[in-house]
Amino acid sequence: MQKINELLTDENIEASAWEALEKSILYYKGRPVGTVAAYDVSVEALNYDQCFVRDFVSSALIFLIKGRTEIVRNFLEETLKLQPKERQLDAYKPGRGLIPASFKVVSEHGEEYLEADFGEHAIARVTPVDSCLWWIILLHSYVVATKDFSLAYKPEFQTGIRLIMEICLANRFDMYPTLLVPDGACMIDRRMGIYGHPLELQVLFYAALRAAREMLICQGNQDVVEAIDNRLPLLCAHIRQHYWIDLNRLNAIYRFKSEEYGKTAVNLFNIYVDSIPYYELDKWLPKKGGYLAGNVGPSQLDTRFFALGNLMAIISDLATEEQAQSIMNLVEERWEDLVGDMPMKICYPALENEEYRTVTGCDPKNIPWSYHNAGSWPVLMWMLTAASIKTNKPYLATKAIEIAQTRLFEDEWPEYYDGKKGRLIGKQSRKYQTWTIAGFLLAKELIKDPSYLSLVSFDKLPSELVSRACELEISSVEPYR
Repeated sequence: MQKINELLTDENIEASAWEALEKSILYYKGRPVGTVAAYDVSVEALNYDQCFVRDFVSSALIFLIKGRTEIVRNFLEETLKLQPKERQLDAYKPGRGLIPASFKVVSEHGEEYLEADFGEHAIARVTPVDSCLWWIILLHSYVVATKDFSLAYKPEFQTGIRLIMEICLANRFDMYPTLLVPDGACMIDRRMGIYGHPLELQVLFYAALRAAREMLICQGNQDVVEAIDNRLPLLCAHIRQHYWIDLNRLNAIYRFKSEEYGKTAVNLFNIYVDSIPYYELDKWLPKKGGYLAGNVGPSQLDTRFFALGNLMAIISDLATEEQAQSIMNLVEERWEDLVGDMPMKICYPALENEEYRTVTGCDPKNIPWSYHNAGSWPVLMWMLTAASIKTNKPYLATKAIEIAQTRLFEDEWPEYYDGKKGRLIGKQSRKYQTWTIAGFLLAKELIKDPSYLSLVSFDKLPSELVSRACELEISSVEPYR
């Protein structure tokens, strides 16, 4: 027993995590370019031997903190090369400006090349909307960490940022400031009823717009900068007003009239009272708690709590200071529901019974309280930690880490957990899941030194970098056509 206790010290657990993270590093032509999704040799690889853009962000941030910036730079450069630069009219080919969901190293006849997956090989052929946004956010974090502003200001990077912004800001049928996306286009990459304007992507969109606005300095980008300047305040106000739910807002919605027409309409989205689970929310919402809804659209107010969107809204300053405090008050008051025995639930509550069958398409991986249907994902621990620090509640992060670390070590770093309290290792969960490991290490580093929050808060670039950038002689990027 004494030997077991010795193995479970904080230092040994961290050492184990670092050892596993090292094994996950992916090399291309002798250079580190990312991390594989999972290093589990006990099961068939499927696509877990690839480097996923969203997964790598957690690893990249911990590498930046430790000064291992080469792997992050290599990742940014190589993924940029995979971005399609030509316009496509073929519906089965990736559009201009997309960043792939993942890539892998392929060897043929002694030569290596990177093979990208833009969703055409994924289960259900899911379009990777969030990878573009995470790529810009990570580039911004790299510049803040290294002060290597010259990378972002290279013509090819300026073009890459611009192409992503063109996808996000192009003419469209939609008339909201939010980003219209298909189902399964983000971390929740299976059918879960989040099509339209899901919170997670709106928050990432907001953070990416802010990051792009600070890094776009080339001649020829004025139109994109103006478009960003126009969109940011509209997006921010839209999310803060229409997505927010607390007891006051719930009372207002409860008395909404429907079928309103014209500019004086109060119920802008024609939300029907009977579609909202009022009595459950009335019991669940604390007096001083609130959160951002999962989705808002025509006759739709998805009242599920989605963790990534709410936590990132705090980190990126999309939520007001008062809203941020309310979100964290909710997490604290409803700890057993949202955190339980493994931080933390990807969403709450789960879809069950007939709703599960119709919304998820009877997805056996998304059974109630599993995987994306209210499963517990340890990677979210770093975002919970960052949000706790930002709202002056670091004790919540400390509590979450203490709950998770020994169990993660003993369970060999699984991808996700099942059950209402997260007590069951995910039925199809991989061991040695890289973003589980990186999320834990990142949470630990943020607690040790809260100043690292500057890397993940996606705030403006330091003023000295912006002023230095103005001194550079930067060539023009390709004009918009």
